[in-house]
Amino acid sequence: MKIKPLGDRVVIKMLESEETTKSGIVLPGSAKEKPQVAEIVAVGPGTVVDGKEVKMEVKVGDKVLTSKYSGTEVKFDGQEYTILRQSDILAIVE
Repeated sequence: MKIKPLGDRVVIKMLESEETTKSGIVLPGSAKEKPQVAEIVAVGPGTVVDGKEVKMEVKVGDKVLTSKYSGTEVKFDGQEYTILRQSDILAIVE
């Protein structure tokens, strides 16, 4: 079973990363703010706005920066994902 987003929505998985303070203390992902870097897991087909086709600019596997409080968090097959609109993606990380 797979998640297939509709319209201009994408499914992302937040990337956890450990951070080390200046004094050498390692902060696990749960001790920090919500991460804003994610990997795209699935992409919808795009949508039509005012009669014009809006193409998807992202693809599966892209690493992206997202708005801090955007999207809807869902749990699927024991994994946590976020479903959001393409417009909530701020940038592609290269």
